[in-house]
Amino acid sequence: MNLPRRRFLHLTAGAAALPAMSRVARAQAYPSRLVRLVVTTPAGGSPDIIARLIGQWLSERLGQPIVVDNRSGASGNIGTEIVVRAPPDGYTLLMALSLNAINASLYDNLPFNFIRDTAPVASIASIPLIMEVNPSVPAKTVPEFIAYAKANPGKINMASGGNGSPLHVAGELFKMMAGVDMVHVPYRGEALAPAGSD
Repeated sequence: MNLPRRRFLHLTAGAAALPAMSRVARAQAYPSRLVRLVVTTPAGGSPDIIARLIGQWLSERLGQPIVVDNRSGASGNIGTEIVVRAPPDGYTLLMALSLNAINASLYDNLPFNFIRDTAPVASIASIPLIMEVNPSVPAKTVPEFIAYAKANPGKINMASGGNGSPLHVAGELFKMMAGVDMVHVPYRGEALAPAGSD
């Protein structure tokens, strides 16, 4: 078979480059350095605890440190923007929460589009929302609590992890469905909110 000179040179150059390319590919195994896992809530809440447990587990298996970086504020938008603005190299990850879906409907001018600017990697946990009531409230069931709240409109506080947080949205839905008037008290994260309403 007679190869034209130019074709022969291309094939030769390609063959010579293959061993060098395989060395480069091996040198770029992931992860080759520290991985940052951004959590958009303060330390101590469910997302933070889950991130620290999964971070330790991943670190042991991958052989690289996984650092949990709590960046709370603006209902998770501060931490989310940090991740969106980071290089898309897999070394800055986001512990995405339901608040990321909620924020798209609450904020008109977010500097990012969560669906477009992020890519899911894994589903880690499902965090249930529960109703806790201060022991001083004379209600042991949800119907008893609704009756008590209706008898005391505007006198019961409802704590949440912040405006627009899943706890806040769920509490507002409960108020609407039950027809009760409670005062929303936002905290800077669920770990800081007191357990139970009073």
